[in-house]
Amino acid sequence: MNTTGNVLEATALVKHRRDFILGPLDLHIPRGFVTGMVGANGSGKTTTLRTLFGLTRADAGRITIPPTSEVGIAFDQPFLLPDWRIREAAAIYASFRPGWDQAWFDRLCRRFGLRANAKVKELSRGEGNKLMIALAMGNHPDLLILDEPTSGLDPAARADLVDLLREHMAREDASLMFSTHITSDLEHFADYLVFIDAGRIIYQGALDDLVQDFAYVQGALDDLTPGNTPLIRGLRRGRGSFDGVIRIADSAAFSSEVQIEAPTIEQIVVHHQRRTNEED
Repeated sequence: MNTTGNVLEATALVKHRRDFILGPLDLHIPRGFVTGMVGANGSGKTTTLRTLFGLTRADAGRITIPPTSEVGIAFDQPFLLPDWRIREAAAIYASFRPGWDQAWFDRLCRRFGLRANAKVKELSRGEGNKLMIALAMGNHPDLLILDEPTSGLDPAARADLVDLLREHMAREDASLMFSTHITSDLEHFADYLVFIDAGRIIYQGALDDLVQDFAYVQGALDDLTPGNTPLIRGLRRGRGSFDGVIRIADSAAFSSEVQIEAPTIEQIVVHHQRRTNEED
């Protein structure tokens, strides 16, 4: 069992999938916090989660994770038989998940608007996500892992899910890790960030540190110089203007005519991905 301040750790983790290589990754998920894993579709988020939890075999590396009974995981697509009814899926989960709380699961289903007699194949994508989340939370796991939990949800349902996850985190020692390509999910919820792109970790650490280290810049093309252009990550040139992301420490390289402001997570991620794609 992991006795460090991390609830989950991976060292030199590698997974080969056809023409895609994940890693090597060194991953550290802090205990008692919300960690968001962000990256574009195809960046390696789901492969990372599947490898961490043994659903696909790692080619190299070491993984330290809590016992299965203490972990709830929900992927973005149901892996249940299509003709199962929700109540049947719950009965299967209850048979192998210690501490299963049927009354709690039933409350989650009512909150999500799921009918106990509905078949898995009758559910929309958003409803399927809700079912997998309810099943993952059915035994009050200490560590909750969600893969793209807001995918397929409308704004109201997304807000309700965030409220539910906040309630989960109110428990002592509860930890949450979720992957997403919707960066707005992270802005006011996540404590830590793992930014993955093309199978590599670009950044992992406190969300506040990432925002404080970078700035969003925009200005006229005439403000670009041979000295400051290489400092801009994901430089985007438009008709007479440019924008991108820089490190705060490089701000002095730009004239007072250039607008420098606090970045959003989306701006940091998008411009870093542009830079990575250009380097590849």
